[in-house]
Amino acid sequence: MLQVSEIRANKEKVLIGLKKRGLKEIEEKIDEVLALDDKRKSLKTEMDVALAEANQLAKQIGQLMQSGQKEEAEKIKSQTSDLKETSKKLGGELESTEELLTNKLYELPNVPHESVPEGRTAEDNEVVFQVGTLPKLPESAKPHWDLIKEYDIIDFDLGIKITGAGFPVYKKQGARIVRAMINYFLDQALDAGYLEMRPPIVVNKESGYGTGQLPDKEGQMYHATADDLYLIPTAEVPITNLYRDVILADDELPVKNVAYTPCFRREAGSWGAHVRGLNRLHQFDKVEIVQVSTPEESYKALDGMKNHVERLIKNLELPYRILKLCGGDMGFTSALTFDFEVYSAAQKKWLEVSSVSNFETYQANRLKLRRKVDKKTELLHTLNGSALALPRILAAMLENNQTPDGIKIPKVLVPYTGFNMIKK
Repeated sequence: MLQVSEIRANKEKVLIGLKKRGLKEIEEKIDEVLALDDKRKSLKTEMDVALAEANQLAKQIGQLMQSGQKEEAEKIKSQTSDLKETSKKLGGELESTEELLTNKLYELPNVPHESVPEGRTAEDNEVVFQVGTLPKLPESAKPHWDLIKEYDIIDFDLGIKITGAGFPVYKKQGARIVRAMINYFLDQALDAGYLEMRPPIVVNKESGYGTGQLPDKEGQMYHATADDLYLIPTAEVPITNLYRDVILADDELPVKNVAYTPCFRREAGSWGAHVRGLNRLHQFDKVEIVQVSTPEESYKALDGMKNHVERLIKNLELPYRILKLCGGDMGFTSALTFDFEVYSAAQKKWLEVSSVSNFETYQANRLKLRRKVDKKTELLHTLNGSALALPRILAAMLENNQTPDGIKIPKVLVPYTGFNMIKK
């Protein structure tokens, strides 16, 4: 979440940034936060003064008793009691004010980086790179939802039978391709210096708040209410929370972790042709890269992560483009996000397969993730990226590589699949 000190010191800059997101009544919300912080400070001062006065009077009581001034001592005892009661009342009010302030801060998204373009929707995103020529398939080419039936590699009906819509069953060569992509993506991350982790796929509420999925995305997360645990929407959540309440030494930075996990998203309200087949699922597989960096190095780290994802897509021989997201289309917690899209030739549309983001101090402030600088602590920067999400990558691979003889497998995956062609 945003730091009150930063809001107070750079109010106009914060407002300009947040207005890029198209937020309504943002000035009123900022003023409310600052007013609550003023109230918090005032209550803390009053409480501290009352406690200090009570403690000072308490010292006099013993002296008065020793000198035989019992009546005067009893008067001071009464005053001390009143002061302690006042302090207790102020403490309760301070606690409720701090809780309200925290909740109001949770409602504020991150301030976009100054380079983020203004805009409200995906149509306003800035294309920063695109391959030259898009593939053209013959008129007889099929979308991936027809291909998976023809080659019998993914079964949506079985998924509906055992769970529900959006939970496909991968089978035969389809299951082997998924395993191959996961292993390939992990191996590439290890070669790039990432440390592999294997986190839980359910997290507690504190973890959801730590990375900003809660309260913002609560309606999109699967919630196991009996245990008050959440199925993860991305490995970002458990991996970043490994560093909650941690002070890292400089020689431990940067942190570079990678993890494969299944991911779960309710995607409430999704419907229509754009969610057919593998385009949007409730459960999907993803390899995630996460970094913790110093503020000075975080944008260099972001470039490195962006280059890593770009290299993966190039190696899969897929046409792609990179977009810088506008303020209105950015994630709640992000300061700057680049999306990667691959071209799905049979659908004749771009499919998002990765988001690479720098959160600056937004998550670190929630997590209390810091380093020591000159005997003081300083918030670190957190970053993450999909490297890669599998379903839409697979959809584009199936569509773009279809031939009369079968579906070709990208060369880099052949050592992992053990076959170079999907055949009937």
